[in-house]
Amino acid sequence: MKRLLKYFTIPVLRCFILVMILSISSCGETDKTEEEVAKIPVDLKVSRFDREFANASVDDIPKLKSKYPYLFPEQFPDSVWSAKLTDTLQIELSEEVAKEFGNFEQESADLESFFKHVKYYFPATETPHIITLTSDVRYESRIILVDSLLLIGLDNYLGEDHHFYEGMQRYIATSLDKKFMTSDVASAFAKKVISYPRNRTLLSRMVYYGKELYLKDKLIPSASDAQKIGYSEEEIEWARANEEQMWKYFVERELLYSTDTGLDRKFLDPAPFTKFGLELDNESPGRLGRYMGWQIVRAFMEKTNTGLGQMLDTPADEILKQSNYKPKR
Repeated sequence: MKRLLKYFTIPVLRCFILVMILSISSCGETDKTEEEVAKIPVDLKVSRFDREFANASVDDIPKLKSKYPYLFPEQFPDSVWSAKLTDTLQIELSEEVAKEFGNFEQESADLESFFKHVKYYFPATETPHIITLTSDVRYESRIILVDSLLLIGLDNYLGEDHHFYEGMQRYIATSLDKKFMTSDVASAFAKKVISYPRNRTLLSRMVYYGKELYLKDKLIPSASDAQKIGYSEEEIEWARANEEQMWKYFVERELLYSTDTGLDRKFLDPAPFTKFGLELDNESPGRLGRYMGWQIVRAFMEKTNTGLGQMLDTPADEILKQSNYKPKR
């Protein structure tokens, strides 16, 4: 120990000790929170409509319509559903989903943990009835959270190399993996508790997505950062390694307070890469503006004693100002 100490000056040593104390304190608070979350009762109801429909006969259609009326639009006659029972594509969809999501136990456990965290931070929130189904790979609506129902299209989570996804752009196919399912559910919930900004600046939208991702830090704490934002491990490492350069780009070009809606397509919308207009573009993941917003919100929460709900209502420019955000070198 004495050999180690001689390499530290007194100020550096004090700083090191302070960081260690803060780190230990933070871990203790996290452990306490998780203990409290684990005690919260959640009545999680999961109905495997995908299996019920796959195993049904024509005679079962009326019973299924009675049980799940919201899944059978009135404008479609029973003959449509009867034809689906024998449609070869529908049968293959059901078979592939059954292979990937056998008993759904791990997914149910993950969703139960998520809704326990939701109850902890948003006690008045009702835990929805979860319905799993196949959706003809409608990946843009893979998760639907409305009122007391959560619909999950399992055929959108079969893995990026599944043959159902051949012909899709790779950045879309890579998101169709079950490791992102709970994160997608968290995104659907976030839209219910975070108001989309009326302010038209790029910063306001960056921070909007940053709030969503910070909410995931709290609601799915066991997920990796890559899972939360929908990146591969290589992509999240790229973002971390280039954080300082990206921040300089936004600041030096005075983009943060720009109201040019075209910036959304470059920095926020799903895309194969982020459009900086530089040689490194093809190496970058998409949606890096969201990643930067996330880091700003994280810095704000570390620097201030702001509650989660209060943070969600705090304007973007105030969050940036109080965060004193400086990217990691």
